[in-house]
Amino acid sequence: MHIPDGFIPLWQCAIYWFIAIVAIGFALRWARENLDEKNIPLLAVLAAGIFAIQAMNVPIPWGTSGHMVGAALIAIIFFSPWAAVLVLSIVLILQGLIFGDGGMTALGANIVNMGLIGGFVGFYAYKVLKGVGRIPAIFLAGWASIFLAAIACAIEMAWAGTFPLAEGIVFMGLYHAVIGVIEGVISVVVILGIDNVRPDLLADWVSSSKKEALQ
Repeated sequence: MHIPDGFIPLWQCAIYWFIAIVAIGFALRWARENLDEKNIPLLAVLAAGIFAIQAMNVPIPWGTSGHMVGAALIAIIFFSPWAAVLVLSIVLILQGLIFGDGGMTALGANIVNMGLIGGFVGFYAYKVLKGVGRIPAIFLAGWASIFLAAIACAIEMAWAGTFPLAEGIVFMGLYHAVIGVIEGVISVVVILGIDNVRPDLLADWVSSSKKEALQ
């Protein structure tokens, strides 16, 4: 899903950069108000894990690439889509600067797609669906976050004139619909694992241990 340099005209890159900078500003404000010595290590470990899983790219015809993202996982664990924006921004900046994965001119678009769209879709999907059950809500939030971010990427590529709209949506959508299943499963496994070992690190809305303690 990383967009390289040259795939988007510079004037469109400027639009995405503006949106990304505003989003990063809100994410930094969230970090100042919410991060402390207890949850910073967890954030760092998850960021490292996301950095690793995003390295497994699958080339997509009429698209960019397919891979897991992790935005929903971060948003759910830290009870804020801005946490996802923060983590994904850090990961994408390091990937672009060190490994050349994703272009620097297109970095704003990548942050918007994976951090902003992925984080907000994952957060609100879980919020809406958690009434049907914690595990299916986490799974569907992870799946929806990556699928809709991929569709947004395909639309951006079509607007840029890089790929045809229909083919881009079909291939990006199909590949990420499958990858989204893996994303959903990993999100469930990670959250349940943290809940089993350190439930105090999770927000109340996702920790079953805290709910049981209150009953």
